[in-house]
Amino acid sequence: MSGVIPVIAVDGPGGTGKGTVCAGLSGQLAWHLLDSGALYRAVGLAAARAGIDLDDGNAVAGLVPALEIRFTREEGGQEPVRTWLGETDVSADIRTEECGAAASRVAAHGEVRAGLLTQQRAYRREPGLVADGRDMGTVVFPDAALKIYLTASVEVRAERRLKQLKQKGIDVSLRRLFADISERDARDQGRSVSPMRPADDALILDTSNRDAGAVLAEILELARQRYPRQVLRG
Repeated sequence: MSGVIPVIAVDGPGGTGKGTVCAGLSGQLAWHLLDSGALYRAVGLAAARAGIDLDDGNAVAGLVPALEIRFTREEGGQEPVRTWLGETDVSADIRTEECGAAASRVAAHGEVRAGLLTQQRAYRREPGLVADGRDMGTVVFPDAALKIYLTASVEVRAERRLKQLKQKGIDVSLRRLFADISERDARDQGRSVSPMRPADDALILDTSNRDAGAVLAEILELARQRYPRQVLRG
């Protein structure tokens, strides 16, 4: 791997702990973090605000070149705490259930995915990158030496999301969340372009009965094995 900027590609559906694990990896390794889901959510948000039909791939893709999407960290922080669309902080806006559904719809368009591919690959900078998404190991960084696919049952993922929303004071039913998650899984797995699936050489980890700390520790040890020169033991 000499001369190649290391990448840890972490894929899988929402509610598996990807965000927490990837933020932890990025913080402990002091590597860059790509939250590709936030990119697609921001595109979906921008399209909706512009009155564009989310099912019109060409129209949505036409927005992409002009969008300035960036992440910022608080001083000394270990994870991106703000997502910006131009000069507007959209961190809270993109985390709604509606925006998640919009992201899944725009992500189904090959034109949109192609438009964001260069932007995503530009996050690969020294000393390394933790890439969080649904096609990081299969399409965006197929040469990554460490690919992880996180999974969990729909029931567990719905319960986790319900807890998150309740903490934010948002009232939603578990049945509704179960249906929404199942629908998004079907859309992400069934799309013709870059469907969500494990890379052939990915390690599949089921987080249904595991906490994020245990998963993070396992992936850190794998990173030390795959990238011994870039990852120092703590």
